[in-house]
Amino acid sequence: MQMTPQMGYDRAITVFSPDGRLFQVEYAREAVKRGTTAVGIKAQDGIVLLVDKRLTSRLLEGGSVEKIFQIDEHIGAATSGLVADARILMDKGRVEAQINKIVYDEAIDVQTLAKKICDFKQAYTQIGGLRPFGTALLIGGVYNGDNYLLETDPSGAMLEYKATAIGSGRSIVNEVLEEKYKEDIRLEDALLLGLEALYKVTEGKIDIATVDAGLAELEKKRFRIISADELEPYIKKVKERNKKAEGESEGKEGEER
Repeated sequence: MQMTPQMGYDRAITVFSPDGRLFQVEYAREAVKRGTTAVGIKAQDGIVLLVDKRLTSRLLEGGSVEKIFQIDEHIGAATSGLVADARILMDKGRVEAQINKIVYDEAIDVQTLAKKICDFKQAYTQIGGLRPFGTALLIGGVYNGDNYLLETDPSGAMLEYKATAIGSGRSIVNEVLEEKYKEDIRLEDALLLGLEALYKVTEGKIDIATVDAGLAELEKKRFRIISADELEPYIKKVKERNKKAEGESEGKEGEER
């Protein structure tokens, strides 16, 4: 089949179309939009990262689905999109963190690490024969007494947020965050807020097997992935709170009728 010029911009290497668009980058963003929902929230005393793992079969071992990664002792990341692409970016980030430690004898700055990952992603949008990475990252960490939450997208663009989400449930999560996020929020409340947002996205179908969470703790200067035993009480609390609110709402509707 003979390719038209438009099909060339659309399907071949990443080159600008006549109206200035990079179709392959746009398609990579679509892969992220179809991915599972990841939430990041900045608290006064750290960063919370949460991911809905969206298990597609009851036969699947939930622990084998990895959506939150530790990059360095003080930095972690949550992903949405193609997980295989995310693993390559995580390996790149870990190498950059170790290079910084060897060369400068200190931990890497969170923003510097995010920029290096973004530079790596951006290179894949302009080199012939390569495709963009079909994944977005929420990078959270603590450094020199500050918290950082950064989003990177397939183009290599980087933005810093107080709270945000990536993936298929982004708009629903951002509605919850716009309404309930406060800048003086503490880490525990931020974890509950993130779980509440995922509860809305999944229509209540969250449990310990389908949610992963990580914390970057300012006081301890480290990032850690939360164990199932530690996370379970928070999930139960959010489910009970929402079921109670739903019950009260139904009761009011009955009275009005």
